[in-house]
Amino acid sequence: MIKTTFHSLICFTVFLLLALSGQAQKKAAAGDSLAKDSNSRSFVVKMQAFAKVEARKSADDFAADKAALEQNKAFDEIKRTMQKAKIYLRTSVDTVSTKNILALIEKDFVTAGDGVLTNKGTAQTFRNLTATSKVLNELLNKASVRKNLLDLHQQQLNTFRYELDSLLSIPALFRFSSDSTVLSKYIQQIAVVAFEVQPVDSALKEGSINNQALLNRTNMLVFKLQTSLEEIALYQKDMADNMLKREFGNIWDATGYYRPFTEILEQAGAKGMLTLVFYLENNTGKLLILLILVCASFFYLRSLKNIYKENDLLSGNLEGQLVLRYPLLSALLLVINIFQFIFFSPPFVLSVTLWSVACISLTFLFHKFITRYWMNVWLIMLVLFLITAFDNLILQASRTERWLMLVIAGMGMLSGAFILLKGRKEELKEKMILVSIGFMALLEFCSIMANIFGRYNLSKTLLISGYLNIVIAILFLWTVRLINEGLFLAFSVYTQQDKKLFYLNFDRVGKKIPGVFYVLPVLGWGILFGRNYAGFDYLAEPLREFFGRERTLGSYTFSINSLVLFIGIMAVAVVISKIVSFFASDGRFVREKDEKNAKQGIGSWLLLVRISILSIGLFLAIAAAGIPVDRITIVLGALGVGIGFGLQTMVNHLVSGLIIAFEKPVNVGDIVDIDGQAGTMKSIGFRSSVITTWDGADVVMPNGDLLNSHLINWSVGGNRRRVAILIGVAYDSDLEAVKGLLLEILNADQRIMKKPAPFVQYEQFNSSSIDVKVYFWTRDFRDALAIKSDVIIAVNTSFKQNHVKIPFPQQDVYIKTDSDGKRKEDE
Repeated sequence: MIKTTFHSLICFTVFLLLALSGQAQKKAAAGDSLAKDSNSRSFVVKMQAFAKVEARKSADDFAADKAALEQNKAFDEIKRTMQKAKIYLRTSVDTVSTKNILALIEKDFVTAGDGVLTNKGTAQTFRNLTATSKVLNELLNKASVRKNLLDLHQQQLNTFRYELDSLLSIPALFRFSSDSTVLSKYIQQIAVVAFEVQPVDSALKEGSINNQALLNRTNMLVFKLQTSLEEIALYQKDMADNMLKREFGNIWDATGYYRPFTEILEQAGAKGMLTLVFYLENNTGKLLILLILVCASFFYLRSLKNIYKENDLLSGNLEGQLVLRYPLLSALLLVINIFQFIFFSPPFVLSVTLWSVACISLTFLFHKFITRYWMNVWLIMLVLFLITAFDNLILQASRTERWLMLVIAGMGMLSGAFILLKGRKEELKEKMILVSIGFMALLEFCSIMANIFGRYNLSKTLLISGYLNIVIAILFLWTVRLINEGLFLAFSVYTQQDKKLFYLNFDRVGKKIPGVFYVLPVLGWGILFGRNYAGFDYLAEPLREFFGRERTLGSYTFSINSLVLFIGIMAVAVVISKIVSFFASDGRFVREKDEKNAKQGIGSWLLLVRISILSIGLFLAIAAAGIPVDRITIVLGALGVGIGFGLQTMVNHLVSGLIIAFEKPVNVGDIVDIDGQAGTMKSIGFRSSVITTWDGADVVMPNGDLLNSHLINWSVGGNRRRVAILIGVAYDSDLEAVKGLLLEILNADQRIMKKPAPFVQYEQFNSSSIDVKVYFWTRDFRDALAIKSDVIIAVNTSFKQNHVKIPFPQQDVYIKTDSDGKRKEDE
């Protein structure tokens, strides 16, 4: 088309030139007739008509070019969109796996609803409702995740179809050229694009239909799960409000609903496995932490046991050393009992597994350590607890189970009463266990009465709580005892900090753990008892609502939960910082006999560790509490104004502390001399540092003064110190022999370094002696004065034995007398 326009333009130009030349010839010829003038006007009209035709043709050609550009651009965009759609269809949601997951969720939904939504029986049970609620919540989470994925997939499919439809509806695609050849080629191009678009559009349409069907199925499943959870919540509320009311008739009455006990067991096993699998999937990290803590505790206890073996310190009866008997079992017992509470609301089967491992470990530790009578008592309680735990895994009530509960509770009540009345209390190592045994007997008696008169849920709660009470009490009491043993044993053998012990300072820990640790059995029992009480969540609901309700102060919205969380995180950070400072303190916390071999610990890095802990705690607290950043900016601005006006000195000391921590001109434990204050660097704090002087006093020195003072650090050079002793010998002494005696004394003392070697140097002729100076190096700064004293004693002894005189200043007075023997007076 461009060539056609260009050819027309050339023709028009040639024609115009010919016309103009003809006009010039006519004007040059004189006396032309009027007929010729009339022909000239006709020629102008033709030229104007010709110009209009050519202009119209040029405009049509321009429109055709523009349409071709838009068509090519549209075709390119269609191809790119098709390519994106193809890639998305290959990598998008796998409908097959989604169908399998939905089928599995539907299957688990049927399993979870058994006994609650179907096969309900006469009344609901607390354990059945709790287990079903946990499973349904997990299934709802999984279904919701799939629902969100399908929603996004449907939205993306519709977006691709809309984009293709929009591109195929561009008006430029329907502008056809008047040139038949160009039109034929354009029609072929349209056919190719249509051929490519058709399968993609069909795939998008089919995918949209299939995805919508899956989405409808998922929405229905989510609705069923939500409805079921609401129904279970109503059951739980009703049960909590009527905890003391009977659910069944008396135990001797006829049954109102019968289901084979084997089916009830199968249903309990299926639900228990579902709750356990779902919980483990969501708490794999916590289990890994638990295993790491067990391994760390095991390696520590094994190392401690090896030290006692090497030094032949293990006692035959293991009294006070039970924690070292089986390091792995002790580690399992200690870690499980202390850190089981990191599992929030665990399924009962997981709790039973952890308690069983701890109980088996304690049983092996008890073997031949406690008396045979109390060993039998422990085994009886353990067997009854395991039977009760198995019974608690049964979720749906039955008459068979009620009789089993009655027998188990009766055995616990009778055995508890017998132990309290005729037990060998004098052989018991932990007297507090008697309180738990008595409480167990009382709870089992109440369980019997509740069971007989149809209060099934109350009876089952009291049954498991009674045995759980005594087992948890024994486990926790012995956990405290074993921790106490471990600390005491470590205190006895670790006389200095060690890297493999994370620089723990057992000398500061002492021989006993804090008394507050004994509160853990009571708190632990309370938490575990609450988990088995149907009304526990509902009693705590008003408190949770009070703490969670949002409040407004000005433009800032907050809740008490966020404030408590902020304060709690900061408190934990401060406590951890202080614990690190307390247990990892360097300095002279070693036995006297090991002082010279003491190794430096983490030293002034402790300050950086503490700052890091507090900084991380602050950022976590701000993030967890949701405090706006602009509020932090205002606080920092206010602090900047305060620093500018009156806190320069304080900031100077804080910054100086950071400089000391990074540059390390002095480390904790170094022997220093600062402006006449000589001693050992005890600690480096945020604002000030502490120096323990040789007199035993602690001098608190601000970090700014410490950094600006003339600091002498004896420890930088390895604690060496050169000592000089000035000695005077008589003028008639053999100087070479004296030098030999002095070198012999210095070389004989093993505390004096041989490199650099000691040397003797004669200084000057004094009024009554020749001065000789002895120089030598000591390995430890603290030994310098003692070695100097010993060398002086040795030199004095050697000089006496070898008749070397050490002169002292003296003056001879001469008195003149006359011949009569009288003193002559001066005139």
